[in-house]
Amino acid sequence: MKVGLGLPVGDPAALFTWARRADDGPFSTLGLLDRLVFDNPEPLVTLAALAAATRRVRVQTEVLLAPHHTTALLAKQTATIDRLSGGRFTLGVGVGGRADDCLAAGIDIRRRGRRLDEQLTALRRTWSGEPYGEGVGPIGPAPVTPGGPEVLVGGFAPAALDRVGRFADGFLGAALPPRYLDGLFRAAEAAWQRHGRPGRPRLVAQANVVLGPERTVRDARHRLRSYYAFTDRADHMVDGLLTTARAIREAVDGFAAIGADEVMLYCWSSDAGQVERLADALFPAPPRA
Repeated sequence: MKVGLGLPVGDPAALFTWARRADDGPFSTLGLLDRLVFDNPEPLVTLAALAAATRRVRVQTEVLLAPHHTTALLAKQTATIDRLSGGRFTLGVGVGGRADDCLAAGIDIRRRGRRLDEQLTALRRTWSGEPYGEGVGPIGPAPVTPGGPEVLVGGFAPAALDRVGRFADGFLGAALPPRYLDGLFRAAEAAWQRHGRPGRPRLVAQANVVLGPERTVRDARHRLRSYYAFTDRADHMVDGLLTTARAIREAVDGFAAIGADEVMLYCWSSDAGQVERLADALFPAPPRA
């Protein structure tokens, strides 16, 4: 099973250090969250820059709140990142749930699910080189990946899981322990079969983690609480933060046991030393002869 890193958002300039260290290590993917009314870097701009600073590791939105974006421009931006990265881009999408984000984006929060369905249909059509719409020609550049970049759908509602079977290449289950994520994985597989898709969806798990001295752990807890302050789950999310190598290894093993193809370890402190600490915890060097 692959292991990726979800990047912290507190210090955008530090992300180049994170990306280069991860690219030199054993990690598969760099993920970045999306919010509008929050102090985080814009994910598509940032991932394009990180793709240019790396050579191997994939880059992934985790997840992009696609309804906040205009569809035609989103098609162009994502195809461009796919080209610039040499096919190393994954588009994770979701609907979001913050009223202030929707107000800032100028969209109706009640229509964001239907808007995402329409967007995913239009993205696939545009990436394939078809005209964007009536009276509008194709929008380039053509992505390197045939049919467009890999698409993962994140979410918890039945509509989100059904979207996996209708539009996506896989499912991203965010910040749930294996015993709860198992049911969502099975529901995503059921949606895949229900819509007659061949093979199986790619299944990606996510865990919130931090390794390091106490000041690093305190910083991570503070940032995690701030991010989830708009919900009634902030304390629950902080309590679920994995802070020891043993707890992280057990979680990774648990995700592997329920069929995850990849787990994203979302880091909540800007301390780039976490990259090596996590690598040592999960991929220890073999003993010398």
